Amino acid sequence: MASFARPIYAQRKYFVQEIAGLDDVFDYLDEWPQEKRDITYEVMLDACRKAADRQLPASVVAANFSRFLKKHGKLADVEDVPLHLRRAGDRNVSGTD
Repeated sequence: MASFARPIYAQRKYFVQEIAGLDDVFDYLDEWPQEKRDITYEVMLDACRKAADRQLPASVVAANFSRFLKKHGKLADVEDVPLHLRRAGDRNVSGTD
């Protein structure tokens, strides 16, 4: 399935998870607790399905998934991500870590 231009990092209970594309978003949403599955969850799941059917660009899903994580307090700050997990595009302007 489609990959994102840049990974999104989700804060889990004991680690930070890299979300690199639609497959990862589907997996993440599949693990979302039943009691927290609200309208934003349903909209996010619908957007993923549309992107999988190529009715919606993956970039739209990436942007919406970042907002979904932020709304639920699960969007990890890139500073929380270990350096070895960051991709080259996530480095600072000087090109150093």
